[in-house]
Amino acid sequence: MIKYSSQTRILVAVDCIVFGFDGKDYKLLMVQRGFAPEKEKWSLMGGFLQPKETLDAAANRILKQLTGLENVYLEQMHTFSRPDRDPVERVVGVVYMALIDIEKYETQINEDFHVRWFLMNDLPQLIFDHEEMVQMALCRLRYKASMHPILFELLPEKFTLPQLQALYEGLFDMKIDKRNFTRKILSSNMLRKKNEKDKSSSKKGAYFYSLNEETLKGTTQHILNLIPKNEMPAPTE
Repeated sequence: MIKYSSQTRILVAVDCIVFGFDGKDYKLLMVQRGFAPEKEKWSLMGGFLQPKETLDAAANRILKQLTGLENVYLEQMHTFSRPDRDPVERVVGVVYMALIDIEKYETQINEDFHVRWFLMNDLPQLIFDHEEMVQMALCRLRYKASMHPILFELLPEKFTLPQLQALYEGLFDMKIDKRNFTRKILSSNMLRKKNEKDKSSSKKGAYFYSLNEETLKGTTQHILNLIPKNEMPAPTE
């Protein structure tokens, strides 16, 4: 077998940042590390790329192995390559971002690896550069959410307008005027109104809606209109 001579072997790790939404709050799925260094501390879902798999295949394998989750929204986000980021060996970290509806996958979570949801504003101390990864992923998600209807990946198939507003308010950490939000989202034709209501919070209830797949193309401007101009995030690298 021919190999490149005089080259140092470098490990490639794949880390998955799993954002979830439970209808009210954003949460991050963490795993308790089972080996040294930093044993028993909280970590992103991670593992090493194997010789015969692609990065995408590794991300899906790691996510399923550590959490039991599969068939979720997953995209490659960034590569972290600082030489000293791992104290054991030279490891290049490739980060993936996943978006899931917590209630939909609640029974699918694998408890064997001490997996736990944490509120985004109450995260534990993370190992290595994982906090930097999370902050970059959050900025990336805000930017993408201001341009595309990506946040609908965090919602069930049917949802209420209050849930949808909470989704945007939670991500951008701001309050949005209810009347303006309702008017803008309904005028976009992005939603289909259901003939049923959610009465879990009040007797009057709130109508359920679903995403109108036929109008998704060309919805960028509609999404931009939902976010106040002074809250628009800058693009991320």
